[in-house]
Amino acid sequence: MAEWLYEAGIGEARAALVEDGEIIQARIERDGDGPRVGAVVAARLVEAGRGGKGALVVLDWPGEPQATLAAVPPATSTGARLVVEITRMALRERGRDKPARAVLAEPDTPLADGPDLRARIAASGVAVTEVRPTGPDLLEQAGWSELVDRVRAGHWPFAGGALWVDATPAMVLIDIDGDGDALALAKTGGKAAAAVIRCCDIGGSIGIDFPSLPDRTGRLAIDALVDAALPPPFERTAVNGFGLMQIIRRRERPSLIEQIRLDPVATDAALLLRQAERAGGTGMLRITARPAVIDHIAANPAWIDALQTRTGRRVELAGDATIKGAGHAQ
Repeated sequence: MAEWLYEAGIGEARAALVEDGEIIQARIERDGDGPRVGAVVAARLVEAGRGGKGALVVLDWPGEPQATLAAVPPATSTGARLVVEITRMALRERGRDKPARAVLAEPDTPLADGPDLRARIAASGVAVTEVRPTGPDLLEQAGWSELVDRVRAGHWPFAGGALWVDATPAMVLIDIDGDGDALALAKTGGKAAAAVIRCCDIGGSIGIDFPSLPDRTGRLAIDALVDAALPPPFERTAVNGFGLMQIIRRRERPSLIEQIRLDPVATDAALLLRQAERAGGTGMLRITARPAVIDHIAANPAWIDALQTRTGRRVELAGDATIKGAGHAQ
């Protein structure tokens, strides 16, 4: 029976949909991600675009992030105050960031935050179990750290082969690698690729590189397999003779791939704070990590306060340039 595991961590909330002891969906939501999808936010128009299209607003939000606006009435002048609804969160990509997307809110719509991670998984109708640092580490038992390591490496083994997954500015690319019969490898790899897409909530443009399948019957079988394995809605091309399929899925939030791989400092900080919450002992709680991670934690004093409150221990931060990995807390 499936259940969601939810943990309100320091600086990061995390959730995993677990079925038969395996994580089949994983989600994280970090402090500072910006307004969520569905948030209704006051804003100021800074660029009107052409003919009311391609407008840009500054949101009344910590850090004053920007958002693109699908359209504004042509007579709207720069500097006008607006109320907008977020339709896609800000995204981080290699070498650049994309601002959030928004539309004008309906008149008299009250300002509001969009539903958070806890609310979204509750709305799925699947039972939710709260994971607490003083209880069994159900997330770890389900393979949370192993999942994070796979996302970091972009390497997902499966029986008879492995996937290599990389997020480029154009699309997420999934390469199916292995030996043996090409059709058998394509089928097993296709199921594994669909599972990764679902697990990591990969949206936008996705390319899957299957083994070359010159036989049309085999290619049609792969098309049908992806249709059965990947939850709708999505659009796709047929597998071509070179083994390439392109999939388009709705992209409202950053995927787990983008969050973990493209922001390694925030990823290590969240893992380290999680470790610190569960560290046993008394007295000083010393957190040691490479300087960039320590600086990231130090820049958020509310995290340190929360950690001291939850553990009942005073926290000390120590930067060490020789540290490998996320660091340690003890």
